[in-house]
Amino acid sequence: MTTKDILHETISALAANKVRTTLTMLGIIIGISSVIIMVSIGQGAQASITSRIQSIGANLITVSPGATRSFGYGASTGRGSAKTLTTEDVTAITADVKNINAVSPEVTGRYQVTAKGTNTNTSVVGVMPAYTTVHNTSVGDGVFISDQDVQNRTKVAVIGPTTASDLFGDGVEAVGQTLRINGMEFKVIGVTASKGTSGMNNQDDAIYIPLSSAQLFLLGSSAYVTSLSISATDSSVMTQVQTDITDLLITRHKIKDVTKPDFNVQNMADIVSTASSITTTFTYLLGSVAGISLVVGGIGIMNMMLTTVTERTREIGLRKAIGAKRRDISFQFLAEAVALTVVGGAIGVTLGWIVSHIVTALGILTTSISSTSVILAFGVSAFIGIVFGYYPARRASRLNPIEALRYE
Repeated sequence: MTTKDILHETISALAANKVRTTLTMLGIIIGISSVIIMVSIGQGAQASITSRIQSIGANLITVSPGATRSFGYGASTGRGSAKTLTTEDVTAITADVKNINAVSPEVTGRYQVTAKGTNTNTSVVGVMPAYTTVHNTSVGDGVFISDQDVQNRTKVAVIGPTTASDLFGDGVEAVGQTLRINGMEFKVIGVTASKGTSGMNNQDDAIYIPLSSAQLFLLGSSAYVTSLSISATDSSVMTQVQTDITDLLITRHKIKDVTKPDFNVQNMADIVSTASSITTTFTYLLGSVAGISLVVGGIGIMNMMLTTVTERTREIGLRKAIGAKRRDISFQFLAEAVALTVVGGAIGVTLGWIVSHIVTALGILTTSISSTSVILAFGVSAFIGIVFGYYPARRASRLNPIEALRYE
């Protein structure tokens, strides 16, 4: 049989029972579209998480004070709450560690903030001007903290857009307004541009004040900082900078056991890598769960093809009697199975693509469809047609022509 003959016979056979053909393809359509949707959700989550983490700062290295104490099965606490990171450490790092673009010492705490009859509980961060460089932060309205504000311990504040909305209402000009932190009045001089959330941290819900003002009025001491953010000059030197900072602080803090430092140094690249690894596993899990429906759809194809072989037993016997070879019969039924999965796969890919875009457009979840996932899903559908169509095709080709012609 020629390819044209096989194609003609395939279309005729599938069109002879449209309802059964449609229902059989439905399993493949649902399976393929599920895979596309689930993988796009996983890839969208990965891209979103990576973007959020990177928005915190480029080539960022963070230093937190306090040793780690483990409880139970490895849960740890203690980092960031101890007073082990001093302003002298900040000066030493700035002076002695190479390949640093900017250093941002910070004092962070949560406070009840009030303004004209409104109040909110938010994060208050004492910062220096370098904060904007290290954390990729920009001001949408007004100005940021200046060196003069830090030197003079000025009571000024730059607030996030969420905080501005909570305290002054939507559409109200926040710059020039006043707010109270811990009973002390601060004047708003700027509102940061929106950055969104990162994990449990909403970067738009924060108040920034001069570091010296935070140390004096909130912390009560100018000797300590609660965290230190450092921007390396290039991603290729981040590991070396992290090592240099660790060695310097171990020496300064006179730590005898280097496995138990009283500080923690984290590389943002490592955090991104870990998050990507987790979301990749999550994507594989979603794809595997959706892939189960593909197997079910393949079983449905096998069941239909076995039924078709039984119904067309006399036809098979007649073809063999007039000279059709086993290969011709096998190719015919295999072509029908593959046609079912390929057409169903194409419809499934289209449906999955449409649903994924609708989900993103409605703001339910962020999805990301890659050409690799589409090609893979389509390839898998064709593979399933071959695998689950092989046995019925082989069975049809091995029928005895005499017994087939006698079949009632």
